[in-house]
Amino acid sequence: MTQEGITVIVVEDETLVRLDIVMSLENEGFVVLEASNSDEAIDILNTHPEIRLMFTDIAMPGSMDGLKLAAAVRDRWPPVKIIVASGHRQLSDELLPVEGRFFSKPYEHGRIIGAMREMLAVA
Repeated sequence: MTQEGITVIVVEDETLVRLDIVMSLENEGFVVLEASNSDEAIDILNTHPEIRLMFTDIAMPGSMDGLKLAAAVRDRWPPVKIIVASGHRQLSDELLPVEGRFFSKPYEHGRIIGAMREMLAVA
């Protein structure tokens, strides 16, 4: 099952990590937009109303970390589903400041893609 035409944004400051998950998502049929920090992400979200899901790292440069970005997205774009990842912090889905999913790094791409499909199925 592919996610043909569903647009997601990946927000990750580590280029190789970002490119790796972007390639996996594109191979599954997602349309993927990329940002290296929260400021770029907000600019992209402002110009791409078709975004249905955001996958963001917590620790990154810019005016907000991934948790603050998640809260801002929830406030400004409530329909956008949110997945948060971190290699430095351990959270559970329930401890996120917004409704969403949390994954520790390193994560399995299949688990991320499965979570995305699950979250978008109830959209």
